[in-house]
Amino acid sequence: MSLHRSPQARSAQTHQYLIERIPKVTGHDVNIWLSRLAEGPGLLRFSERVNWLRAEHDLPHSYASALVHEADLRRRAIRA
Repeated sequence: MSLHRSPQARSAQTHQYLIERIPKVTGHDVNIWLSRLAEGPGLLRFSERVNWLRAEHDLPHSYASALVHEADLRRRAIRA
């Protein structure tokens, strides 16, 4: 019997996996990356922030995207 997960569940699982691996892959804790993103050039669009992390800090696209998404999730959690 195979388990079918929704695309949202797979996406959340992939996001969590990437966030957990960031310290090992980059040598820096997630909170340090989130601080760098917050102190960065104040870009508004998701893709602009991802591209800035990639260009400025030489991060792979998947990790940069995960960090921007995590920053957005945490910002929404604070507002709620």
